[in-house]
Amino acid sequence: MTVSNIVVFALGSGAAGVACALLNAGGALRRSAGSAEVQAVARAIQEGTEVFLKRQYLAVAVFGSLLALALTRLGVWTANGFIAGIVASALAGYIGLAVSVRAEARTADTAGEGLGAALATAFRSGTTMGLLVAGLALSAVAGYYALALSMGTPDDVHGGLLGLALGGSLMSVFARTVGGGWAKTAGGPLAQATSGAAALGDYVGAHAGHAAGIAADVFETLTLALVAAMLLARSVFGADSPWVEFPLLVAGFVVAASLAGACFVRLGKSRYLVGALYRSVVVTMILAGVSLYYASEWFLGLPAVQPAFSVLNLFSATCTGLALAGLNVAAAEYHTSKSFDFARRIAAASRGGPATNVVAGLAAGLKSTGWAIALLCAAFIAPYYLGGGFSGHEGTGLFAVGLAAVAMASLGGVMVAIDGYGIAAEAAHGIAETAGLPDEVRQATASLDAAGRATRPVVQGYAVGAGGLAMLALFAEYSKCFSIPLVLNLSDPVVLTGLFAGGLMPYLLGSVSLGAIGKVAAGPGGQANATMRAVFRRASILVLLPLAVPLLVGFGGGREALGGMLVGAIVTGLFQAFAMSNGGGAWDSARRYIEDGMYGGRDSEAHQAALTGDRVGTACKEAAGPALNPLIKLMGLVSVLIAPLLA
Repeated sequence: MTVSNIVVFALGSGAAGVACALLNAGGALRRSAGSAEVQAVARAIQEGTEVFLKRQYLAVAVFGSLLALALTRLGVWTANGFIAGIVASALAGYIGLAVSVRAEARTADTAGEGLGAALATAFRSGTTMGLLVAGLALSAVAGYYALALSMGTPDDVHGGLLGLALGGSLMSVFARTVGGGWAKTAGGPLAQATSGAAALGDYVGAHAGHAAGIAADVFETLTLALVAAMLLARSVFGADSPWVEFPLLVAGFVVAASLAGACFVRLGKSRYLVGALYRSVVVTMILAGVSLYYASEWFLGLPAVQPAFSVLNLFSATCTGLALAGLNVAAAEYHTSKSFDFARRIAAASRGGPATNVVAGLAAGLKSTGWAIALLCAAFIAPYYLGGGFSGHEGTGLFAVGLAAVAMASLGGVMVAIDGYGIAAEAAHGIAETAGLPDEVRQATASLDAAGRATRPVVQGYAVGAGGLAMLALFAEYSKCFSIPLVLNLSDPVVLTGLFAGGLMPYLLGSVSLGAIGKVAAGPGGQANATMRAVFRRASILVLLPLAVPLLVGFGGGREALGGMLVGAIVTGLFQAFAMSNGGGAWDSARRYIEDGMYGGRDSEAHQAALTGDRVGTACKEAAGPALNPLIKLMGLVSVLIAPLLA
């Protein structure tokens, strides 16, 4: 079968993203690596990160091989797609981190030339990872779809795409749970490698846990959103309809816009670093919105396309995802920035000691879920309405929701770039401090670090929101997997049991994830190895539960029980993820607000209380909270995979 122009465009856009990522990597690595002292500290971070990643990828390879063998029962295309998803996600994370750990010394060194030069170097590092994630995700879906379409049957296409998404999901679960748990105990091994640099263990953990984790998370979300939207189009319009490929067109234009948006990060006259970073998001959204209008108009003019939407409705439904991304950024900024009341109230509560700080932080996290969930509901209702869902066209309404999820997830390139910048800036500041660089250099790296810390919870909020919308699209596909309409009757004990089982899962998984932190203290030699083994054991539980529970519920209670389980997991999981991520960000900002001189500054009792709260918040926002998103998506993918067996 001939590959369509849309698939060719998607492949080209993905390849362009990868090429631009590698060009940015070359630009960052051409800079001087700095003095011998700088290189020694940077090398310690690099070695610590690489050791951990090798162990993590080995564990994924073993676990993934066993699971791929089991998936062959569902078809060779499903198993091969699963392997391809793991490899593509791991490749994006590994290359991105390999560049990041080398760019940090160069960022510290270029800080001597001025803040603008250091910003450019750090952001090039982040852009490498961001564009790799978006480019490889789009290329993997478009490429494997074209391959399955040319060589397989319609069932092979369906199973292959689900396998691809499942592979990305497994990689994301390991990166989030293993990396997030181990990140909190990474100081010991580095302290042994570099005398006096134990504090830099946090930077090793930031690479292994946060940076690799969010890269895998966003890769999984974009893959999942594309697969869910394409499968919804197959269910609604038929396997041969051009609508199946329209999500690839949407993602292709948004990823292409990201390439241009990344070029607009420059330090202006105001010297406002955070604003310079957000400029890339704003430019990308504007360019993507304009291009999507013309893309919608062109697509609806094709002779084989069923006229299911008007140009304006199709464009508006798709752009709902872009709008949600922007509003999500604004909401996360409000809930986590030290410039607003949430963090300042926690700081004020710190005067009463650690207990009042922790209580205030918990309250802030719980309260923040209101706006986040309201925005997510609006992002579901608006495209559903524009797609005619409330006018009797449920299928097109759900497909419109899938398109909104694709548009939002496709912004992951610039969002991960901002997050990658933050990791590079944080480590560069640690290198500058440890290597004893001049005061003006450390002041510049401190400014870069502050901007990175301010944007990190915002990017995390985006990741949770994008994952939530993608999961809603996947649930819509689950509901369309059956010839007889799926009805979830809340008076049915089977449905209620599934609902409660699903609602329990995020609490249970969050408990296991938090329990991994500090279970074994890091230290030299065998003690550090024991830490890794303990975290990997808990990660195995976190992978096995989302795989096993849908099987038990589905084959034990049927499709209605499994549908109830998905609803329960989505609802409680999203509330938990938003509360932990936003609360953790607010705790961190409250600490930094006090360090700026409020309530007695660094030497005060309020600061000691804020440090306690920040430790709690870090566990929530970097381990348990982020891990919930991929775990829920893994449950959803398993449910859709086994749905044909429950019909």
